[in-house]
Parts: sequence; C-alpha cells; structure tokens
Amino acid sequence: MSCAPDFYYREAQRLGYLARSAFKLLQMQNKYQLITPGASVLDLGCAPGAWLQVACQSLGPLKKGGMVVGIDLKKVKVPAVHCDSRVQTFCADVMDFPKDQVMALSPKGKGFSVILSDMCPLVSGITTKDAALSIELGMRALDLAVGASDVPLPDDDIHEENQSDGSRSGADEKGILQPGGNLVIKLLESEDIQGLIQPNLQSTFQEGLVVKTQGNQIFFKRDLSDLSRTAIVGNDVP
Repeated sequence: MSCAPDFYYREAQRLGYLARSAFKLLQMQNKYQLITPGASVLDLGCAPGAWLQVACQSLGPLKKGGMVVGIDLKKVKVPAVHCDSRVQTFCADVMDFPKDQVMALSPKGKGFSVILSDMCPLVSGITTKDAALSIELGMRALDLAVGASDVPLPDDDIHEENQSDGSRSGADEKGILQPGGNLVIKLLESEDIQGLIQPNLQSTFQEGLVVKTQGNQIFFKRDLSDLSRTAIVGNDVP
C-alpha cells in the first residue's frame, strides 16, 4: 500500500491547506499555468476550501486583482489561510443554480477565465451508480462552461424536441467560460468517460494529451484551436 496519501495529508496540514486535494490543483497549476494573475475563477463543489486556497494563491498579490468564487451544497467559510478578500463563497446546488445567476457572479457579468469542478457525488459503493452521478456532475460543469449549444443531448430526438419547443433559452446556450479560458473537471474512474464525456469535449476542444499527477490522477488536456481553451478531465477512484 502506498504511503503517498498519508504524506500529502501531513503536507497539507504543515502548509495550512484544508485538504490534500490542494496538491492536485497545485500540480496542474505548475504544469499548465491554468490560473494567471488577475484571473476570475469559479470553483464548483468548493468544500472544504483547499482549491479556493490554491486558486487565490495563484492570482498573485492582492494588487494584481482577480477573484475566486466558490459554490457548494455545504456552507463553506472562506479559509483564513492562503485566501484574502478576493475569495467569496455561496451555498447553492450547482445542478439547479440558474446559469444567468452564476454568470452574474463573475466580474462585470462577463464570465470566468477559469472554471474548476471538484464536484463528487456521495459515494454509495456501487461503482456504476457512483460513476453515473459523477458524469452527470461533470456534464453540468461542461454545460455551464461552454453552453448547452455545445453540449449535445444524449438523445437526438430529445434534442430536436427541445429545439422545436424553444426550451433552450439564449442564456442556457451561452457558456460562462471566457474565450481563452480554462476548464478542469474531476470525475470518478469509469469506463463510460471516453464514451460520454470525451465526445462532448471533442466538439469544443481538440488535441488530446494524457498526463498523470501525484495520487494517480489522470488528466486529459484539450486545446480549442480558435479560442485556446484547455479542458482537463481527471479520473478519480471512489
């Protein structure tokens, strides 16, 4: 059995991070520079706050500006360490939170330059069920980022029906990720990832790259040729 989890747990405590998951984002940040000074960051599923800490650190000095907005089902207090006045949190269900209201949380209502999704369902131990719920959360993050028009519905008949009755509003079709922005989605390990998530990413993101982070996380990096977005999807074992 690897001692890595215990090592990262101790390191998180030593460095003032609320969870060892901080190191996942730190490793991605060091490799891809996802968050630049002055960026606007949306953290979906922000509890307990470790990614809020890393995101705020990555903004640079306070004078550089920027902001970090965290949303979670739980009420999350802004961490006292590694965070400053640029961080704010909201208690809400991301699945039901209207997209236009999420957009309104961004600077001047113009969207976020980085969207992080560390959302994870309550693990039941039933692998297929947990994976399906995880993919549902991941698809919601993707929809928020790029808009419903870029995320095909799983059933073409439903898609056509929704188009005919006008159920997809302009607000739903528009994503809240700025052109040139970056998207990170964590998913539970599943055989369905390639079949369900990746085709939707391929409609917006191109050029795949597989890398590993410490803790056996696997990420797929895709760059959108015309907007230079990056989508990173991570596999996590329940």
